[in-house]
Amino acid sequence: MPTISVIVPVYKVEDFLHRCVESILAQSFGDFDLILVDDGSPDRCGQMCEEYAAQDSRVQVIHRENGGLSAARNTGIDWALAHSDSQWLAFVDSDDWVHPEFLRQLYQAAVETGCRLSACGLLRTSGEPLPEPEAGLAGVLSADDYYCGGHPQGLPAVAWNKLYHKSLMQTLRYPLGKLHEDEFTTYQAVYAAEQVAVIPARLYAYYQNPQGIMQAKWSPRRMDVLEAFEGQIRFAQERGLKRLLANVSQQYVYSAYEQLGQAQKAYVPILRKKLRRALGLGRKCGSFPLGKERLWAYEAAYPCKPVWFLVSRLTK
Repeated sequence: MPTISVIVPVYKVEDFLHRCVESILAQSFGDFDLILVDDGSPDRCGQMCEEYAAQDSRVQVIHRENGGLSAARNTGIDWALAHSDSQWLAFVDSDDWVHPEFLRQLYQAAVETGCRLSACGLLRTSGEPLPEPEAGLAGVLSADDYYCGGHPQGLPAVAWNKLYHKSLMQTLRYPLGKLHEDEFTTYQAVYAAEQVAVIPARLYAYYQNPQGIMQAKWSPRRMDVLEAFEGQIRFAQERGLKRLLANVSQQYVYSAYEQLGQAQKAYVPILRKKLRRALGLGRKCGSFPLGKERLWAYEAAYPCKPVWFLVSRLTK
């Protein structure tokens, strides 16, 4: 009976899949099943997945029509809930890889602290190997401190450097067809868990793929992250989570401003409206440092207004 189900969505990663899968099969903690979800990949990925299943009984392969990363992850979650006796879930993206201690340390941290969610450090890499794990015991952070605290592990919203108790994922699923799908989802698991066991060791290699979608030219799909932030804002307002509200409203300002400088002309009015909304929220919750040194944001949001008007907005 496996303890952990590891879910890997697979699509057009023929050059990287061996590195990813072999790093998982080489784990020092061997009590897991590996769910490879072939998301209709047009290359040899489906065949490669089947070859791994033939070599190792822990590997399960699901072939599905292409539906995107969220659909593939959801398929893996559904399979694990219905067919695996595991109690924990982990996600690894198919162009990334993990240290042999990845599962063992995440599981040990969760069990020893009684947390339903644990997270490790990560290495952003273009191919450099992971360092040997730093010594140090897991610390326990509140949901606020983990998600909003700017801790050294970074990227608290990502799905993949974490171990989740299955109870956190019973109804939680990734939104179909969205970029930044983690921003729509992970915060809900973090706040449901209430506490997170955090490991200082960098056990996850986050590959900076130069061909990845986030390196591509701006497209309207990039605005998905603003929709995700709006969902987080509603979540925070409904539950009175003041720190989350302040944190996400600040992110909303910076992201809307950044995209405004990149977007196609047709989308500028939409982004400008979102920036105005973000600034209004930032004023109300005090998350965006107000003052003339932040005039750049107001100039972008109200380009046709005179300076006296912009300054007056800062004092309201």
